[in-house]
Amino acid sequence: MPCSSFVKRRRRSATVAVTVTIVVSLACLNCVLAGTYRSSGIYSAPALPPQEIEYGGATAYGYGAPDAPSVGAPITRKSQAFQIVNQWKYLDFEYPTFGQRQKAIANREFIAENNLPLGVDFYKDRIFITTPRWKDGVPASFGWLPYPPKEESPPIRPYPNWEAHGDPYNPDCSKLISVYRTQIDDCGRIWLIDSGIVNATVSLSQVCPPKIVAFDLRTNQKVVQYQFPADQVKQDSLHSNIIVDVHRNRCDDAHAYVTDVWRFGIVVYSLKKNRSWRVTNYNFSPDPVASDFNVFGLNFQWLDGVFGMSLSLAKTPDEERILYFHPMASFKEFVVSNALLKDESLWPAKAQDFAKYFLPIGERGINGQSSTSGIDRNGVMFFTQVHRDDVGCWNTKKPYDATNLHRFLEAEGNSTLIQFPNDLKVDHEPKQSVWVISNRLPVYLYSQLNYEDINFRILKADADTLVQGTVCDTRNYGHHHHHRHELVPEYLFH
Repeated sequence: MPCSSFVKRRRRSATVAVTVTIVVSLACLNCVLAGTYRSSGIYSAPALPPQEIEYGGATAYGYGAPDAPSVGAPITRKSQAFQIVNQWKYLDFEYPTFGQRQKAIANREFIAENNLPLGVDFYKDRIFITTPRWKDGVPASFGWLPYPPKEESPPIRPYPNWEAHGDPYNPDCSKLISVYRTQIDDCGRIWLIDSGIVNATVSLSQVCPPKIVAFDLRTNQKVVQYQFPADQVKQDSLHSNIIVDVHRNRCDDAHAYVTDVWRFGIVVYSLKKNRSWRVTNYNFSPDPVASDFNVFGLNFQWLDGVFGMSLSLAKTPDEERILYFHPMASFKEFVVSNALLKDESLWPAKAQDFAKYFLPIGERGINGQSSTSGIDRNGVMFFTQVHRDDVGCWNTKKPYDATNLHRFLEAEGNSTLIQFPNDLKVDHEPKQSVWVISNRLPVYLYSQLNYEDINFRILKADADTLVQGTVCDTRNYGHHHHHRHELVPEYLFH
């Protein structure tokens, strides 16, 4: 999560309740769309105290975690599917030597309580985690952990190494500055969106232009670095999420879609062209009704625009795909054809002609705000429910309505396992899993985390097991019931 506006939007502290007044300048809404396009505190001790889990009883925020499972073990009492992979009271980093860590603490280059995990991803035997530089004392903003876990609360190992991470006070913009989220593509690459913003919660500073970076996970070598042109970065832009549109048989023809959550746009980057263009649409804007949040005893307003994105499956490199998207401050889901996004000639010259083809397909209901989403190989979308501390699903072969949406923890009566699910990924393994990071972000921003309690968790669930017996289960839904034009207009597929 750009200068003074960030202070208006995010930086408020409260112990019981908070009201944040937000002033938003709307982005240009004269653009876009689809379909007919083709036919037309400081730690100074040598080490932080041991991270023993404490459960039972209420915490400072009015919730507890009784009978919580051990790390990595299936949750059998309250959840039949999710398991905790790692969890922390506070984050630590793996320094080359003990002396270097102590020096970083002494120089306030590492302040443990200022670090918060935001994004999560998984590839083979590694979990990837982002830690944006929202406050001072975040030594690296992108790292990894071994999997299976060898310890419950491991220190983060900077990826690919310490040298790749820049100094926010003496920035080298060729290095990583403040990474928000990632996505691993079908070609074994991990793509990052680096906002270039530091100290966003205190005194925001855009020390480097936002950029896309990608690494080959087989060699850990950087293979893409692209800095956004100045005309595609607006005042108060915040580029916070990225997904990649590519087919494994055509890895050199990838497109990355990056959301600008505060200026309501999507930047489209073509790897083959090494160029980008900006797409805008009125459905990228927040819904004021959905901007009011009440979680953890805190009341605040987030006018966050287009945020979560996921792509329909494609069997061939040329098959048209649907981009599903939603603003963070919204209860609705929307669609647009990827063919429109990938056609640079439309933006902005013909944007008005296509604006009406960014289409709403349904609603999640009151308190249905979602950050991120992902679709598995069976066509099931999994999505976070940040206001409900839950994860939901939808079989994309069915209409998007309340009868076809399922929430897992609500159904199991579990309200404490996931506390503000901020990121979600569906991995590319032969047997797919859903990965979730839970981080109590509003407490970090507006109040004070209790570092005697578990604050952050990485959880996973087998995707097939998760949906068994729910309305999202694809095994019980015959294709003869489905005509894709019932969900979205036929022109989005031609």
